[in-house]
Amino acid sequence: MQQVQDKFKANLPNSSFDYEFLDTHIQNLYTSEQHTASTATVFSMLAIFVACLGLFGLAASIAEQRTKEIGIRKVLGASVSGITRLLTSDFLKLVVISIIIASPVAWYIMNKWLTDFSYRIDVNAWAFIIAGTMAIVFALLTIGSQAIKAAVANPVKSLRSE
Repeated sequence: MQQVQDKFKANLPNSSFDYEFLDTHIQNLYTSEQHTASTATVFSMLAIFVACLGLFGLAASIAEQRTKEIGIRKVLGASVSGITRLLTSDFLKLVVISIIIASPVAWYIMNKWLTDFSYRIDVNAWAFIIAGTMAIVFALLTIGSQAIKAAVANPVKSLRSE
């Protein structure tokens, strides 16, 4: 570096010798993208948590409203799996519809964002399949807990006031 600086000073004595290594320069270019990625990760996790809380509250509310119906179904011989399927099917339909709506929008936004890069990758369908599967699993875990709790409850307690 000293030899390069000496040659630089010999040819351009009135200029300052400022240098930067290429790997450092490239790293600085991607710093904002890394910051954006970490911010998006934090807010995505927060959004998933809030969505699961909302699903949990909605499932608890629906199970509470349908307590008498669940009690009557149990007295008439419905199984725990049948009642759980009854309570979770409506929610899962909505989750699948939201995945179908959100996937093309996310694909379009990702493609627009990736066009700004010199070396870009294509957005594959497997990423959306994995994300959709995870959304369904989170919804099943969130809703299923309330559905099973309602399905194993004693039907006598729910029908006692009638």
